[in-house]
Amino acid sequence: MASKLEVGIVGLGKFGMGIAEALVELGHSIIGIDKSETKVSAARGIVSQVYQADAMDRVALQQLGFDQLPYVVVSSGHSMEASILITLNLKELGVNHVWVKAISEDHEKILRKLGADFVVFPERFVARQLAHRIGVPGLVQYLPLGSGITLQELAVKNWSGQSLRDLDLTNKYGLQVVAVKRHDETDYSFVPNADKMLFEGDLLVTIGEENSLSKIEP
Repeated sequence: MASKLEVGIVGLGKFGMGIAEALVELGHSIIGIDKSETKVSAARGIVSQVYQADAMDRVALQQLGFDQLPYVVVSSGHSMEASILITLNLKELGVNHVWVKAISEDHEKILRKLGADFVVFPERFVARQLAHRIGVPGLVQYLPLGSGITLQELAVKNWSGQSLRDLDLTNKYGLQVVAVKRHDETDYSFVPNADKMLFEGDLLVTIGEENSLSKIEP
């Protein structure tokens, strides 16, 4: 397991708590902060350290030790002003990695100019996921990796009864199969043999160019 991290979470709503819970499950330590007494109370028992405070107050952030944290996630609800000021405070305090949830494209642009190290726009991400799952038959999961490259999980139907060698996905579509999971198994087999026969319901994990997705019907 990777070394244990101490991560700050600003904003303990659904998004912030979702990240906190996932990080706790991975064995990391969380320091949470929110202005809402209700959200702070709900976070107790999940988050190791949780405080009711205003993260727009730079002094409060410093007193709570946020300037010493390697990672801080900012999820301040629907307040663009609060998100921008908190991000500015954290960067001026010297936090190395500030990850921020954006609520619009303009918000995202401002955050990047302020020096946010990673900006996530959940609505756009989910919209792209849904669009690809609707538009590409058999697509189960879709993860953009940048520069037009994506990691995809495909469910086999039309390719049933053929081997990876028969399909020749690399030469035909520029897709590389990195793992296969049988429909009746729970674990993936990585770097599968080219002669491995596929059956309906099998899952393929592939990596390749995004535009290749429109050409396949697995």
